[in-house]
Amino acid sequence: MQTIKSEIDILIENLEDLLNKGNAHVSLDKALDNISFELLDKRPGGLPYSIWQLAWHIRAAQQDILEFSRNPKHISPKWPEGYWPSELKPNSKKEWKSCIQQIKSDRKEFIGLLKHAGNEIYKPFEHGSGQSLLKEALVLADHNAYHAGEILIIRRLLNDWGK
Repeated sequence: MQTIKSEIDILIENLEDLLNKGNAHVSLDKALDNISFELLDKRPGGLPYSIWQLAWHIRAAQQDILEFSRNPKHISPKWPEGYWPSELKPNSKKEWKSCIQQIKSDRKEFIGLLKHAGNEIYKPFEHGSGQSLLKEALVLADHNAYHAGEILIIRRLLNDWGK
């Protein structure tokens, strides 16, 4: 017997897919996979950010979106210093791995919010200025895709992609 999905279930499945997969482009996970630790601080061609700085920024912004979406008392970091590290590279391989794991973990938490939202996905947050969980999901997907593209450009410039 085939189960008929509701429109909201289909929407949430599509948002989950958008957040986890690349679809029309490489996924964030794939963009961050198997990068040599020695390349994390490189900024080829005068680019303003290293791969480490981009990954750290993705983690910080995603965490802010997650907390804003689930905690009305959340206070966002100050812009821009709360969203960008000053260091070009992590202090250790452990710090790098922790950053990547946090990105995956927070994304999973956000998807959990989506799955439990039902029709509330459309409802503006009382603590925001018109944002809803749907809007935050789209912002998160857009933001991560944008920076995944930047990471791929750096990797290509460093001859670390498409070998």
